[in-house]
Amino acid sequence: MANRLYVNQSKCLIARKEVEYLGHVISATSVAADSTKIQSMENWPTPTTTTALRGFLGLIGYYRKFIQKYGTIAAPLTQLLKKDGFHWSEATEKAFHTLRQAMIQAPILALQNFAK
Repeated sequence: MANRLYVNQSKCLIARKEVEYLGHVISATSVAADSTKIQSMENWPTPTTTTALRGFLGLIGYYRKFIQKYGTIAAPLTQLLKKDGFHWSEATEKAFHTLRQAMIQAPILALQNFAK
């Protein structure tokens, strides 16, 4: 007790099979995106302003490592972020839906095997 260290029991997770950490669910065998975040991406309405688009790209961009060829898919959407460049088109609609579907069906990342 000389150093007066205390444990906050509400923040202690002991003997858990899964832990939520920074938007990911980490288990002994894998790392996956948090299901609540995926649900919010799935229900995200079609952006009508640059601000709404930035919000969507910010949320989904955090998980870009889960989506193969993220940059290529998101390119039409990032073009809309240019000054006076927000003109929603069929290509941007396709990119928006493709990104949402890719995130919904994103693979679970396996932890590396340190023995190999």
